[in-house]
Amino acid sequence: MGKRDYELGEAELEVLRVLWDSGAQTVREVMGRLHERGRRVAYTTVLTFLTRLEQKGFVSSDKKDQAYIYRARVTRQSVSRSRIRSLLDQLYDGAAAPMVLQLIENERFTSQEISQLRKLIDELDA
Repeated sequence: MGKRDYELGEAELEVLRVLWDSGAQTVREVMGRLHERGRRVAYTTVLTFLTRLEQKGFVSSDKKDQAYIYRARVTRQSVSRSRIRSLLDQLYDGAAAPMVLQLIENERFTSQEISQLRKLIDELDA
C-alpha cells in the first residue's frame, strides 16, 4: 500500500472498517452501520468518504439497480501491516522489538493471546 496510508483519515478508516466487517454495502447501508456504532453522519458525508476512498484505490463500486455498491479493495491485514510499518519507522527507527516490548509491558492480553505469543516466540527461537 505504501504512501497512500498517510492519506487515510480516521473517518475514512471507520468507513473501511464497515466494509471489512459487513462486506459490500450501499452508501445508505454504510451510513446505517456507522449510526449503529454511534457515529452520526449524513448520507452526503458517507458518500464523500466512499468517493475519496475509491479515488485513492481503497474501495471500488459497481452500480446495481439504482444504487452503487461499494466494496473494499484492500484487506484489513494489508492496511494494518502498512500502518504498523509506518509507525515502526516513525517511532522506533524500523525496529520491531522495542514496539513489541512496549506493548507487552503496557497492555493486557488474554490467555489465548499469550499462548499465541509463546508459540510465535518458540517458532522464532527454533
